[in-house]
Amino acid sequence: MTANGKAEQSARIGVISDTHGILHPAVPDWFQAVRRIVHAGDIGHPDILVALGRLAPVTAVRGNMDSGTWATALPVMEFVEFQSLRLCVLHDRDRLDFEPRRAGIDAVVSGHTHRPHLSDEDGVLFINPGSASDPRHRHPPTVALLEVVDGHFSARLIELDPRI
Repeated sequence: MTANGKAEQSARIGVISDTHGILHPAVPDWFQAVRRIVHAGDIGHPDILVALGRLAPVTAVRGNMDSGTWATALPVMEFVEFQSLRLCVLHDRDRLDFEPRRAGIDAVVSGHTHRPHLSDEDGVLFINPGSASDPRHRHPPTVALLEVVDGHFSARLIELDPRI
């Protein structure tokens, strides 16, 4: 609770990747109560970042398909501190050139494969939200929600309606 008696907003991050210029219409509903949105690249068009920015502050990295002046201004890797936990964001996990645990990273967010994936590896949470608008390999469109639970990150994948 806050000092005025209102419940605090949940400690939640919306995680998205590989939008390729299209924002699935269900994303704003899923991300309406997040404190931050992380986009792991292949954004496709700057309007995606503008639309997401209307929901919450956005941290985005450049993917291999992002080009143009707007995209070259984006970093290829970014670090986010969220409630004293550290998050590393990059597009292609294969380009991770350091040991996350030794660097004090609690979670790594990547995209690129269009395959949703969650795993805990040596105490580091790895999250690939899949693709919200361009799913492949028989996966549905997906995003992820990342929460702080008992001082640790916890994530879940959200399947979006493929007919939309």
